[in-house]
Amino acid sequence: MTKVLLADDDVELVDMLREYLEREDYVVTVVHDGAQAVSEALTGHHAIVVLDIMMPHMNGIEALRRIRAQSRMPVLMLTAKGDDVDRIIGLELGADDYVPKPCTPRELLARIRAILRRTQSAPGSDVQVLPLVIGALSIWQSQRRAEWSGQPLELTSTEFTLLEILARNAGRTVSKNDLSEQGLGRPLTRFDRNIDVHLSSIRQKLGPLTDGRAVIQTVYRQGYMLTKE
Repeated sequence: MTKVLLADDDVELVDMLREYLEREDYVVTVVHDGAQAVSEALTGHHAIVVLDIMMPHMNGIEALRRIRAQSRMPVLMLTAKGDDVDRIIGLELGADDYVPKPCTPRELLARIRAILRRTQSAPGSDVQVLPLVIGALSIWQSQRRAEWSGQPLELTSTEFTLLEILARNAGRTVSKNDLSEQGLGRPLTRFDRNIDVHLSSIRQKLGPLTDGRAVIQTVYRQGYMLTKE
């Protein structure tokens, strides 16, 4: 059974979400402050952590920072509706996605399932297979592992998925809506900067090509393209 760590100091909301997730056969561990969330997340016992931004003792942003310093586990942030600053900071620090509060249990479950679906390795992923190679980029799709110029890339689950989509379409423009639907499991919404922030992070991790161009090009009003060297 899939184990979910739910970190939020809103006891009433947490009880409702836990009850719903447990009915869907998830095992839920609940903590009510950021320090507990970090400690529990780093045990390695959970498939995903749902992390609220506003918590006592340590806020969700700092908790996310500490989790990401040691773990690539999927993190779904709960953010105040309309709080774009915290949302973008969370994405920049490596959150996989966010859900604005108040949210319904069904919406939260859908986001959890979408993240876990794309992070679970395929059967036989421990077997060495030929990577997808685009210039200096190598991607082992079944193992969800990537290298740039022979060096491992430390990517979040969402970053890996988006980079894989672009690599499979190298030299062709992929729209932001397609990236959102294939990479996040949901249609792009108005003013949604999720994709932009994730791709900015990937660019920083890749660095420029030898001629100074960005590996991932922005195609004005169309989307993004992985450059073929």
